[in-house]
Amino acid sequence: MYTSTPAAPPVVREPLHAPVAHLIRGGVVEGIHHGSVVVLDTTGHVRFQLGDIEAAFYPRSALKPVQAVAMVRAGLPLDGELLSLAAASHSGEERHLAGTRRILELAGLTEDDLRNVPDLPYDPAVRDTWVREGRAPSRLAQNCSGKHAAMLWTAKLNGWSLDDYLDPAHPLQQAIAEITEDLTGQRIARVTVDGCGAPLFSVSLHGLARAAARINTAAPGTPEARVADAMREHAEMASGSRRDVAALMRAVPGLLAKDGFEGVQVAALPDGRAVAVKIADGANRARIPVAAAALARAGVEPELLTPFAGEALLGGGEPVGSVRVARALDPLPVGV
Repeated sequence: MYTSTPAAPPVVREPLHAPVAHLIRGGVVEGIHHGSVVVLDTTGHVRFQLGDIEAAFYPRSALKPVQAVAMVRAGLPLDGELLSLAAASHSGEERHLAGTRRILELAGLTEDDLRNVPDLPYDPAVRDTWVREGRAPSRLAQNCSGKHAAMLWTAKLNGWSLDDYLDPAHPLQQAIAEITEDLTGQRIARVTVDGCGAPLFSVSLHGLARAAARINTAAPGTPEARVADAMREHAEMASGSRRDVAALMRAVPGLLAKDGFEGVQVAALPDGRAVAVKIADGANRARIPVAAAALARAGVEPELLTPFAGEALLGGGEPVGSVRVARALDPLPVGV
């Protein structure tokens, strides 16, 4: 249920996570991933929860759709694949670099104006190619460069300064903070710096799910709908051609999904059902199977989610186990 006035910020505390996934090897539980999960119904009410969905946490890049909405509200004139790139944690493929260059060109800026950290491409295969070719880390290749290029253009369009666009007190970041509170329905608990150098706002897992639902149920033509349409229609620009989050959006009709470092995943359906996941230890291997189980809890056809049930564990090059969601998420017996 959504209100126009943001609620109090979430409490900063040690989250009370619960077991969400098991590592099964040869019929024995070899490891346990703890975390938290929330599932919202079409009215915005909590349909299912596990762990601690109200503690303050950092959504990392799962907040990028919200940041993109804020920029569109502030006048960013992007749509389609370039708007998807503005909300992306991209893989550093050539399409992503070319798209980021295009945003900078449209803004009359260059790579030198970016203030994100230089890095190698996120996709391992692309990164290996860069290393073999002797290419150095660059701001363009870093996975948040599309967002940073869009931030620069938004600032320029509004007559705001460019050198300090990452300062939390900058008008752009203040606008993003305001929209974050609007869409999550709660005030921000803490502000820190994300890996790329941009301000990062702490909300709750519940609030993150609310934001995704509001974006994916917005009326056509609104900034929220423009971002959702762009990300759904150009899933590979929001992530990469080999990324699980793009595959998930292709598999489930109408799904908007965004991942974040440290085991964060959010996803929403066009009717308002939404899920959000935080894996406590940041393990990427547990993120998608737990998110898939949460989507099944939300009512998504299980057959659509089969490819995301969990990766196999190998022994001597042969499958001997797998990642399995905890019984609290999946009522079926845990198999090998």
